[in-house]
Amino acid sequence: MNNWKQSRVTDRLGLRFPIVQGPFGGGLSSVELCSTVSASGGLGSFGAHHLNGAEIIATAAQIRANTSKPFALNLWIPFDGSDVPTYSNSEITQLSAQWEPFFEELQLPLPEKPVRFSPDYTDQIDGILKARPAVFSFVYGIPSADILTQCKQLGITTLGTATSIAEAVALERAGVDMVVASGFEAGGHRVSFLQPAEDALTGGLSLIPQIADSIHIPVIAAGGIADGRGIAAARVLGAEAVQIGTAFLACEESGTSALHKQALFSEEARHTGLTRVFSGRLARGIRNRLMHEGQRRPIAPYPVQNWLMGQLKRAAIEAERSDLMSLWCGQSAALLQHQQTPALINSLVEETDRLLQQV
Repeated sequence: MNNWKQSRVTDRLGLRFPIVQGPFGGGLSSVELCSTVSASGGLGSFGAHHLNGAEIIATAAQIRANTSKPFALNLWIPFDGSDVPTYSNSEITQLSAQWEPFFEELQLPLPEKPVRFSPDYTDQIDGILKARPAVFSFVYGIPSADILTQCKQLGITTLGTATSIAEAVALERAGVDMVVASGFEAGGHRVSFLQPAEDALTGGLSLIPQIADSIHIPVIAAGGIADGRGIAAARVLGAEAVQIGTAFLACEESGTSALHKQALFSEEARHTGLTRVFSGRLARGIRNRLMHEGQRRPIAPYPVQNWLMGQLKRAAIEAERSDLMSLWCGQSAALLQHQQTPALINSLVEETDRLLQQV
């Protein structure tokens, strides 16, 4: 497969390489990382689900100030009542009290209920359409037919994520342009929407070819890909591009904390687990004290749990306490070698070239 750099994904988006940077939510994305990946020939992504519409527009403008190349903006589709959670003040007080020992340890007062736990989705969509990124990517479902139609009219390519064959088929039938096949190995959230995330834990080696055989639109492989071997394997399995998360998260250009980056290159990164402790939704991260002890406490649905743990995380970062914060990480962290984005991309391309020429 000497022509691995060309596919329907690269042709449609004008990319040099079929490499997509995974979108990181919760402030872990950065304008610098997104624009650097795009300028280097891949597709940079910015996880915008924590931003309101005006902030999304401003972020897109900042990315365009750094590169003229295409990029993606990513949102979480409202799922399972997440857009307007029904939690009373008394319920928040009761929930927070169960987690009070961790707040006390960081000398942090218990937070009060906010006006909203997350930005308004309708306002976010308005921001996406006004920003007009080359790609609108999304997780946890499928946008409405009206939104997908508006994206087509504006020339915005749509990219949805599937954790099962059924989800991939549903995305294609809805008119989505491309599908990310997210294997069990991936770091961060398991973004299942047609079945419980615990029931959609198929590894990439099995998931990628089955989805590629089940739909006609391009498939982008994700989960456990951190070097050229992963790219080569994904292309042979039928994917037309790859999405890489943890390896880019570990680069100095990403928006995550120094503590998190250090952890990704540590021995602890070899030991990841799936938990709902940090956000209320199943996600993969490095095992630590909060993940372990939090399993014995009440866990609220997303976004309530995500808001509560977010208060704790900010204080933990300031106190340099990696045992009391989420450390998202995929299962291939032991393969990480690079801390600068251009060096990572060069290595990915050179190794994939070498391997596929041998094949």
